[in-house]
Amino acid sequence: MPVPITEEEKKSPLYKYFERPMVAPDPQRYIDGDKPVPAELLHKPQDMNLLFDDGYLPCEFGYGQLEDGTVTLANLTQFPGSTPEMFDWWFTWHCLEPLRYKIWCHDEHHQAITRNPDKARDASLSYRERLWDTIHDVKEAMVADGEPQDIIINFRNPVDIGFDPEKYKNFKGTIVCAGNEHTPMIMVHFFRPTENGCELRSRFWMGYGVKDGKPVKLIPDGVRIPPEAIKDLFFHNIKEFTNLAAILPEVYAEFKDQF
Repeated sequence: MPVPITEEEKKSPLYKYFERPMVAPDPQRYIDGDKPVPAELLHKPQDMNLLFDDGYLPCEFGYGQLEDGTVTLANLTQFPGSTPEMFDWWFTWHCLEPLRYKIWCHDEHHQAITRNPDKARDASLSYRERLWDTIHDVKEAMVADGEPQDIIINFRNPVDIGFDPEKYKNFKGTIVCAGNEHTPMIMVHFFRPTENGCELRSRFWMGYGVKDGKPVKLIPDGVRIPPEAIKDLFFHNIKEFTNLAAILPEVYAEFKDQF
């Protein structure tokens, strides 16, 4: 069932996106992603700059446990008709009222509210700059009808979590990322142009955080996170970004100036 919605939200011009059936992923994706990927194929956080290389890495879709006991996931989503500016705009814009987050994933997104609304609305900054060093308080479930979790996301400048400054400066796409020294999770959404729009290469590294501008393992040596710990997040990521790819150009065209 969809997440709760208020009578006031039903009056919003955004409500039509909430009423619209979500665009579902190809069911084969869940079948293909059901089992963990061998560690030797997985992308390590210390190698995040390999994302700048042309082509693809050995695992662009899957989850599993790395040799050090941490776990990771990779997801690849096509965004036809989208641009890097749209993606940066979305992450700056959707955190200003709950309905904006709900239309992204009707079944699991309850709200995402920024602690820095003035920065999100600061037109003197680019969309990506408005997101850097901000905190979003998120309430979402990982499965439909699941119990919502309270999540704190600390968005960062990509160079502050380990991306090469020169490569980032010359990159034609955009990177939305989060991580700090307190939370054992690094999130990277690497969004690069394609012939018909863009593609999103997502990475989550559970067990890692960021310290002194680099990824660091936050769990003790010898601790091994079971790969299943990230499977619900993996399937949720497939679902939410499939729908966002379908609606982003339309939502951006209608609401890009409404902060």
